[in-house]
Amino acid sequence: MRHTLKQLEVFIAVARMDNVSRAAEALSLSQSATSTALAELEKQFDCQLFDRIGKTLKLNELGRSLLPKATTLLDQASEIESMLQGKATLGLLKVGATLTVGNYIATSLIGSFMKQHQDCQIQLRVQNTSVILQQIAHYDLDLGLIEGNCQHPDLVAEPWMDDELVVFCAPNHPLALKTKISMDDLLAETWVLREPGSGTRETFDHAFHHHLSALNIRLVLEHTEAIKGAVESGLGIGCISRLALRDYLQRGNLVAIATPWLDLQRQFMFVWHKKKYQTASMQAFLAHCKLQTSDVSHTNQIQ
Repeated sequence: MRHTLKQLEVFIAVARMDNVSRAAEALSLSQSATSTALAELEKQFDCQLFDRIGKTLKLNELGRSLLPKATTLLDQASEIESMLQGKATLGLLKVGATLTVGNYIATSLIGSFMKQHQDCQIQLRVQNTSVILQQIAHYDLDLGLIEGNCQHPDLVAEPWMDDELVVFCAPNHPLALKTKISMDDLLAETWVLREPGSGTRETFDHAFHHHLSALNIRLVLEHTEAIKGAVESGLGIGCISRLALRDYLQRGNLVAIATPWLDLQRQFMFVWHKKKYQTASMQAFLAHCKLQTSDVSHTNQIQ
């Protein structure tokens, strides 16, 4: 074979970063070594894998076709290297989780998995749904645990468990004392919400799709803990997963507002690229997640 694994590694890094200097930094190589490796790969086969736009490199049609095959080859080469070194076949696994899943479910699953597989390494990135899906689509992540819809044509989404959002307020808020809440009551309040692109905001926007223009959104925050703190301090009312609110509701720091006429149901899902080679680590971790949550159909059953 006239190409090397190092050349393919450089190609993948540039494809992910859209830039040679950022790819070089990610690979701990010099920019000249990275540029040379990519140039030699294209020269050997008299082809072009990227469209050059200034310093930005965008995959062309040939490059897009090569990317999943090159990624698969490197994943398999890594497994072969581990076997030849006498190590377990479970190598590095890159997992992406959205905030609610990452903070309240994923860490415990990763912990129990790594106790069973001492040699396995896992990198967990906690981001919102749109970022996780983008990183899976670009082969930056092996697997995603998300809270929101996945419409990307290159990704596979497998339902995992049900979840629900809940509207909530501080215990001294006027709505905490009302026995019946209407849409007009909610539209009259100021809101503290998650950012667009998050699964939580997507579910919220869908539930309020006829009233979005009438909402008074005071604060947009990227973290559920910050939202709980802002609502508790009286800056407005919020809407996040009941799972994330459970301890606050039990202690009485926050109060759930009953809105049975709103559709705030959603699903947690496993997501991966349909062309992604499923390493032994990925298969084992998926199986572990399903086994550990086999008796959980809804997040309100999580202990």
